[in-house]
Amino acid sequence: MPAAKKSTAGTKGLQELFLDGLKDIYYAEKKILKALPKMARGAEAEEVQSAFQKHRDETETQVERLEKVFELLEKPARGKTCPAIDGIVEEGEEILEQYKGAPAVDAGLVAAAQSVEHYEIARYGTLIAWAEQLGKDDVVKLLKETLAEEEKTDKALSQLGERGVNQRAMQEMA
Repeated sequence: MPAAKKSTAGTKGLQELFLDGLKDIYYAEKKILKALPKMARGAEAEEVQSAFQKHRDETETQVERLEKVFELLEKPARGKTCPAIDGIVEEGEEILEQYKGAPAVDAGLVAAAQSVEHYEIARYGTLIAWAEQLGKDDVVKLLKETLAEEEKTDKALSQLGERGVNQRAMQEMA
């Protein structure tokens, strides 16, 4: 009879879960960094294009901040495939394809971007709670900076919708 495989699942704790979460959000931020220029190019309104370009610059800083977190933890900055962000980004790409040139494209892109923001806000909130529990105050400070930026971006996207993007989406194509 073959020997039973020993499971390491019982030995993993919050430290490993925290590191996995960091790898997940690192992957997500890098994926978003690649998607934002496409979204900016696909947007019709200049204000939406500008918002995506601004968020791209901000995301570059967030990636650098995560790299600093990995450095503080003395771990290599590596991503771990995140099916959640892959799906959210894929939905955004579908909107680009299906609504290109249509009055609703900007509203759809703003909604897709907000889905990304909501995912990031949830992930960063969890990582902050875990880092606090683990006593990693230097890491908490960096993650809180990013969380504040994500929340600000979410509000800015909501304002874009309220200031006319959603209204323009109601127009019929000529």
